[in-house]
Amino acid sequence: MNRILLLDSEAEMVDLLTSHFGAEGFQVESVTDREPAIRLSLSGQYALVVLDVSLPDFNEFEILRGIRAKSSVPILIVTARNDDASRILGLEAGADDYLSKPFNPRELIARIRSILRRGYFPAPTTPSASEWLSVGDLELDKSAWVVRRAGEQVDLTTVELQLLEALMRSAGHVLTRQELVEKVFGRHFSPFDRSVDMHISNLRRKLSNGIDGKDRIRTVRGVGYVYPRASEMQPKHSDLQTGCIA
Repeated sequence: MNRILLLDSEAEMVDLLTSHFGAEGFQVESVTDREPAIRLSLSGQYALVVLDVSLPDFNEFEILRGIRAKSSVPILIVTARNDDASRILGLEAGADDYLSKPFNPRELIARIRSILRRGYFPAPTTPSASEWLSVGDLELDKSAWVVRRAGEQVDLTTVELQLLEALMRSAGHVLTRQELVEKVFGRHFSPFDRSVDMHISNLRRKLSNGIDGKDRIRTVRGVGYVYPRASEMQPKHSDLQTGCIA
């Protein structure tokens, strides 16, 4: 599927991106209003959604949250706002990646292809051994796009699932931010890129603490992140003692 949904109310930007996308073999449909934006994003007809979060009164974050509440379709946001807050809000609301204006259309195309290479497979299929991971009470079935914590399903975005997969496959071993950016985002690492940190923060919030009461994904300061082995998340014996009987 090579169809892209463009959510933007700026005519010049729509024309520019439509031209570039078309030259790269993508089919583009643009929309400006909230209701059709969410409805079309949830239709399953598009490989990716590009959302401009630079425009006043566009309710972009409301649209983003509305889409993400019901779908894991990849979403890339573009913004002309120079403040980190806009990018952080977009990532917290569920965007897979972001690109700041002004940007080279070739970079946008590269980002889109990188996201699409990660895969978006919402329909369940029969899992293979390589697509099924389990660490402690957390299970990840990539083929069915499902993560379960103690048997309870946890809804993740595309990039969150990809990050969790990379960490679980390397459980007990630290992955640097550079490794995560290259594995998941498919691009070169920039020290100023905080997108990985924001996605990790979202993952922690959604997964909640492990059975030992600590973060499931742990920070190794100045290096990166690690998902502990199941044996490393066991509560200490003293933690199990809730009191004594006289």
